[in-house]
Amino acid sequence: MRKKIIAGNWKMNNDLPETEKFINAFKEKNFDNKVDVVVCPPFTSLYMASKLLEGTNIKIGAQNMHFEDKGAFTGEVSAQMLKSIGIDYVILGHSERREYFFEDDEIINKKVLKALEKDLKPILCVGETLEETEANNHFNIVKNQLVKDLENVSIKNPEDLIIAYEPIWAIGTGKSASAEDAEEMCIYIRETLSQIFTKDLADKIRIQYGGSVKPETIKELMEKENIDGALVGGASLKVEDFFNISNYEVMNE
Repeated sequence: MRKKIIAGNWKMNNDLPETEKFINAFKEKNFDNKVDVVVCPPFTSLYMASKLLEGTNIKIGAQNMHFEDKGAFTGEVSAQMLKSIGIDYVILGHSERREYFFEDDEIINKKVLKALEKDLKPILCVGETLEETEANNHFNIVKNQLVKDLENVSIKNPEDLIIAYEPIWAIGTGKSASAEDAEEMCIYIRETLSQIFTKDLADKIRIQYGGSVKPETIKELMEKENIDGALVGGASLKVEDFFNISNYEVMNE
């Protein structure tokens, strides 16, 4: 049985006072421990968030990292820097990184390999554009991303790698893939993972859905057999919304 994992990607939002206010309110909630919860603040808030969440079951993730250990890479942050402040997860390959910062699959592959080397758990994002979906090419796009991003990747513990399926046309648009369409792609992702690794390993790797996830849509998504969690954007900036998403089983009893 794969444990669900809900991660909140704050993107470029929340300064230190806003982070402190959010975390203090959020950690006081009564969480359902059957779900792993991850908060991913911007770099400037990571250390504070990590300290504030010490002793809780809520984990911390970064939104990006460099694939080198150190060096003349102005403005970059290494995996070891993240580990040194207690970071557990790192989002890699997000479509905004691919589109706005021109990160290709070769770069993302290097980052995935480095994250795993440093005992960080990658949340690897894959997804297609609306044009690719309408051209019925979305499966090929996602498969190509997975194959290239996971080249030479080896994992022993299936919980060390999370795949986040995020159709680009659904990110921040208010539109969301239907639970059925999301499940169909997650099944395909799992089949692709079985070709990259083994079927046994693929059956245990967690696959999230991301793209305008809201409290009112989370239960239907989580009821699908191959959707093991969510990567949440805008709704993760609101304490009550993110709590309701993270605690979806209790809230819908």
